[in-house]
This record gives sequence, structure tokens and C-alpha cells, in this order.
Amino acid sequence: QVRLVESGGGVVQTGGSLRLSCVAEDRPLSNYDIQWYRQAPGQEREFVAAIRRSGGITDYADFVQGRFTISRDNRRNTAYLQMNNLKPEDTATYYCKGSRTAVLYSWGQGTQVTVSS
Repeated sequence: QVRLVESGGGVVQTGGSLRLSCVAEDRPLSNYDIQWYRQAPGQEREFVAAIRRSGGITDYADFVQGRFTISRDNRRNTAYLQMNNLKPEDTATYYCKGSRTAVLYSWGQGTQVTVSS
């Protein structure tokens, strides 16, 4: 399956912004629906946002509505997660998932986001 590499994480203060990137290194990103998930220490991995392979349909978890925006540039083989107005509870490792079908998918290695209060 596709090899995905995330970047863009870091440490920001409450109210700050980050843009995460997810690059498909070995296959066309256009063949995959992309989802972002996150996992905080001691917690289950949870869904954050999704975008269909054409880019026309997006979906968000209730807790990020209005603060995060998922997008993609298939020409650059890259998907993005723009995160604004970050809160301490957004602190987690963020993972990109590329889904070709319901059972054929790949995960990236994750990028750490830390929001200080």
C-alpha cells in the first residue's frame, strides 16, 4: 500500500495554528481517500477529519468543526490539515490514513502536536 509521511507538528500556545502535511511517497495520492486521526497518551485513536479522493467531499469530528480544515493537492501528492485556535486538549500524535477501500489502507508514522496553556 501507499507510503505516507506526515510532518508539520510542533509545540504551539493555546490559540495558535499549525498545518500538518501528509505526503504519499510511492503512489498517486489521488487513488486514496485520506483521513486524519489523533491519539493522546492513554487514549484510543480517534477520527479527526476526512476527504474523498476527488477532494469534493469532507467530513469532520464534532470537536474540530470550524477550527480545522482538511484539504488535498493531488498534483503535489499531499494532503493537509490546517488547525486553528488550538486548545490543550488537541495535544496528541496526529496520523494520516490513506484508504483505497475499506480493507486496503495505510497509516503514516504520525506527527506530534503539543498545545501549551
